Amino acid sequence: MSKEFKRTLITSALPYANGPVHIGHLAGVYVPADIYARYLRLKNEEVLFIGGSDEHGIPITIKARKEGVTPQDIVDRYHGMIKKSFEEFGITFDIYSRTTSDIHRETASGFFRTLYDKGAFTEQESEQYYDEEAGQYLADRYITGGCPHCGNEKAYGDQCEQCGTSLSPTDLINPKSALSGAVPVMRKTKHWYLPLDKHEAWLRQWILEEHKEWKSNVYGQCKSWLDLGLQPRAVSRDLDWGVPVPVEGAEGKVLYVWFDAPIGYISNTRELLPDSWEKWWKQEDTKLVHFIGKDNIVFHCIVFPAMLKAEGSFILPENVPSNEFLNLEGDKISTSRNWAVWLHEYLEEFPGKQDVLRYVLTANAPETKDNDFTWKDFQARNNNELVAVFGNFVNRALVLTQKYFNNKVPAAGVLTEYDRDTIAEAQKVKAAVEQLLETYHFREAQKEAMNLARIGNKYLADAEPWKTAKTDMERTATILNIALQITANLSIVFEPFLPFSTVRLRTFLQVEGLLWEQLGSFDLLPEGHTLGKAELLFEKIEDEVIEQQVQKLLNTKKENEESEYRAMPVKENIQFDTFEKLDIRVGTVLECEKVPKADKLLRFLLDDGLQQRIILSGIAAYYPNPAELVGRQVCFIANLEPRKLRGIFSEGMILSAENADGSLALVQPTREVLPGSKVV
Repeated sequence: MSKEFKRTLITSALPYANGPVHIGHLAGVYVPADIYARYLRLKNEEVLFIGGSDEHGIPITIKARKEGVTPQDIVDRYHGMIKKSFEEFGITFDIYSRTTSDIHRETASGFFRTLYDKGAFTEQESEQYYDEEAGQYLADRYITGGCPHCGNEKAYGDQCEQCGTSLSPTDLINPKSALSGAVPVMRKTKHWYLPLDKHEAWLRQWILEEHKEWKSNVYGQCKSWLDLGLQPRAVSRDLDWGVPVPVEGAEGKVLYVWFDAPIGYISNTRELLPDSWEKWWKQEDTKLVHFIGKDNIVFHCIVFPAMLKAEGSFILPENVPSNEFLNLEGDKISTSRNWAVWLHEYLEEFPGKQDVLRYVLTANAPETKDNDFTWKDFQARNNNELVAVFGNFVNRALVLTQKYFNNKVPAAGVLTEYDRDTIAEAQKVKAAVEQLLETYHFREAQKEAMNLARIGNKYLADAEPWKTAKTDMERTATILNIALQITANLSIVFEPFLPFSTVRLRTFLQVEGLLWEQLGSFDLLPEGHTLGKAELLFEKIEDEVIEQQVQKLLNTKKENEESEYRAMPVKENIQFDTFEKLDIRVGTVLECEKVPKADKLLRFLLDDGLQQRIILSGIAAYYPNPAELVGRQVCFIANLEPRKLRGIFSEGMILSAENADGSLALVQPTREVLPGSKVV
């Protein structure tokens, strides 16, 4: 038997205030959360939508140290930017606050102290890396070294960003402090831990038995964690940026950000509703829904519920509709590499087109698996769906009414069977969209909403009012009345998805205050109602606009490659005697051709000053016309042991220089020398 709820509390993951918001954040969390909040408000339900910035944690302190400013300077800058971007994009938080507020510090400290006094934590002493030069313990991100899996020499203590492997600081080869560059030492420190293992039994029952309706990606990840067995998790760390641990003897320790951040939902609610916040967090008739990305599933489905349960007076989440990740042009979004579409930049470069991005991100929502955003798809969905389907139908209905009925809603006469069938089909949309929104399938819900515009387009195309107007104005009036009623219905069904466009659409229709319960009605616009001026609801996006965005990303990729290339460390020193063992000479190319059935290989025949020799080189991709190399001089290693490739003995190695983008260029003398000349 399902629970009956009187109100819904919606939270969305708190973005780190160490950078702006990008489309991955929007698709994964904020657009679906806003759609859901708008839908519930449209139904006149009691709903609260809580957001805010996560302003503690190591990424913020690292950025501050790099820029030579304080962590507070960083969070002040990005909190304001993020909040403004959300407002301009139409994310309708009831409050968007922050975890550096006084009320948050008080709430988080009080929460910890309640659990501490109840004996909900264990104390453990462990050894952690300590920087003796900097005089502080090192968080995982403050330790760098060699990755034991891929050899990347700049891996962090928690993850290698080159191969993506999760690491522990002790896994690193030759670890160094990111603060001073010194080799850290192990030193004992004491911390408080939340013993998740003691909560495992009820978590298994609560999630795996009582919440089988959760999305498969969420349920599956929770099951994997539970099946592996839960371990105690530290709730404090040695750091000077964060909420101080409120117990004696905890100087220099703060609440771990994973413990501190979700309490931000509670503190932000307290800030908004100081006298009634407990109704939203402590009454069983409140439905709590967390919107998050997949990297936060364990915290919101296992850790935070364990915290709430241990405290004892809070409700638990009813659902956690997490999305997977959105990629960009086939590559993982990366803030450190600037590989992203930033919301504040989009709002500047595409003014008035908030809904286009909302539509495309919802249409490509990574609801159960990772998905990809491309600018070509963005353009296609705008031009082929918003413009050609939705906008086209609305424009035709309004323009034809203006032309034949002086911009007033005509009366509907006798309905044909096709009219009734069309109305019945349109009325089915409400139930379909409702069912999908209630189960957090926003991508399919939007598709079903667009189906209403398709029904309208088909109806106008089949009924042909421009033809009936020549002989039967009463029939024309009926057709356009039905088309206008569908248009009014579109202004309701799309309000959660495209809020800016539906406001404009209602201006065209000169109506306001339509509610979800009216969706499916065909008397929304009374006979004789005067319509507003018809304008295009959406406009085409031209190729050159998209090409500019694609080029912008290509420039970013090139900058990243060049930066990474410049940062490549020089290999370890070798003895001069070792270098002298290499016999590097200049040869003249006598013949050069592709090796059959070997796309990468070129076959060089060289005059090496003593004889002719064959050398194979994998540079075919960079020299598509190898015959042009005949007569040029190249550098090669003459004393490399011959080896057989594709049935051909290669007697040496042609030297090439590798560019930042991975392309190869032959190493050649700047002026002609005798074949066989030594490179010294």
